[in-house]
Amino acid sequence: MRSLTLALGTHSYPILIGGDLLERADLVQPFLSSPRIALVSNTTVAPLYLERLLGGLEKVGAAVTPIILPDGEAHKNWESLNLIHDALLAARCDRATTIVALGGGVVGDLAGFAAATYQRGVPFIQVPTTLLSQVDSSVGGKTGINHPRGKNMVGAFWQPKLVLADTDTLKTLPARELSAGLAEVIKYGLIRDLPFLEWLEANMDGLVRRDGQLLAEAIERSCANKAEVVAADEFETAKEGGRALLNLGHTFGHAIETGMGYGEWLHGEAVAAGTMMATELSRRLGWLSAADVDRVRALILRAGLPVTGPDLGLARYLELMSHDKKVIAGSLRLILLKSLGQAVIHADASPAEIAAAIEACCDA
Repeated sequence: MRSLTLALGTHSYPILIGGDLLERADLVQPFLSSPRIALVSNTTVAPLYLERLLGGLEKVGAAVTPIILPDGEAHKNWESLNLIHDALLAARCDRATTIVALGGGVVGDLAGFAAATYQRGVPFIQVPTTLLSQVDSSVGGKTGINHPRGKNMVGAFWQPKLVLADTDTLKTLPARELSAGLAEVIKYGLIRDLPFLEWLEANMDGLVRRDGQLLAEAIERSCANKAEVVAADEFETAKEGGRALLNLGHTFGHAIETGMGYGEWLHGEAVAAGTMMATELSRRLGWLSAADVDRVRALILRAGLPVTGPDLGLARYLELMSHDKKVIAGSLRLILLKSLGQAVIHADASPAEIAAAIEACCDA
């Protein structure tokens, strides 16, 4: 088992990574405020892993209320959030009840937002089961739901007490979902860790084949990068750099997800296409070479991800991007690459430059 800590003072927490962790209730028990647990999962993950986690928890005396949600990004909304709240109230859960999220990013975001809002805040534990959630969404405390006008526009910062990432759950992950997670892994190398980017170039084929040792290494290095960034800028308030840099490709990608309808493109797929748009814009600004762009494209393709976005129409892209959370005082702040391994926040790209980058990376 690999272990690291997200250092946030009095609310620091461990991230545990390894195989055969679902039944390790001894790892979870120290973080429970009471024996009461509300275990949130979905219709895809619950049949696979709920009983394993439930069995371990019940052995240490936990009283568990399962809450099973419909699966998919299309259900990351108020209705699913209220399903959780309704179940918590029906079970008379109190403020010492711990909400445990068993699933991917959608389950984690919904359960975390419910934990942040139920009785003004209850304890929360993440048990991520997809690569994307293990390397990104389970770490850092961002929770929320989608709105028809924009992705993740309603939510809260609410840190978990523990992240327990069982890498064995990746064995049942569909290939498309595995690739989606690799988009976020690649991101860390591009924004701040050139040696990791080079490691990914050397090992991408093994990651796609699900080599257990390579996946564990990629998860640990991704989480270590995110933990450092979040510890320095928990609430994404830094004006230069900081947590916002983790959003490379996301402004373009969220436009794709919203424009296509939530769930049509997986988050990682949209981020991959968005990363190519950000990379192309960085080249047009004179920061990257054509060879750099080709290098990024080749790695994304080897991960089984798209390098072009859908043709939403330029006006639609720009309209959706104008709702991005990084827009301040009407200024669109994009995460771009000064070089491979060094990301920056840039608010001075002209509409023409942004449009050209989008059009260069869209399906005809």
